[in-house]
Amino acid sequence: MAVATMFPGLARMLALPRRHLVSPSLSTTSFSRFYRGDSPTDSQKDMIEIPLPPWQERTDESIETKRARLLYESRKRGMLENCILLSLFAKEYLHHMTEKQLNLYDRLINEPSNDWDIYYWATEAKPAPEIFENEVMTMLRDFAKNKNKEQRLRAPDLEYLFEKPC
Repeated sequence: MAVATMFPGLARMLALPRRHLVSPSLSTTSFSRFYRGDSPTDSQKDMIEIPLPPWQERTDESIETKRARLLYESRKRGMLENCILLSLFAKEYLHHMTEKQLNLYDRLINEPSNDWDIYYWATEAKPAPEIFENEVMTMLRDFAKNKNKEQRLRAPDLEYLFEKPC
């Protein structure tokens, strides 16, 4: 009885059935959680577009420097999927590419501002713009199909950067 006289509110709560102890405002969710990027109703008004300088072909570098730069840029991407796909592709094909193919590959990996675009084009989830439809895109798409069923879970070790081309 001492509790009832000192804390009348607490005594009333303890006397109530358990289902009444939860506040109605707490029983419903007052906010929703979801990833807005995939929502068809997303207005994307909260996205910030960061302007990037236009891509320019580098005409002043040697073919060896271009290959080395493209090896590095293939490995250091904005997303892991492209890091794995492009670094393995570069390891396999870059040393055998002609200067024209190197320029096409340079444009492909450096002109688009969104790495997901490159990934979707390579995996044929989305069509590539006409400017990127070329022999290098065909090679990359064929590589992405992984016809030999190789295990591609991570980028190659860095030792391949120092190997002499065959």
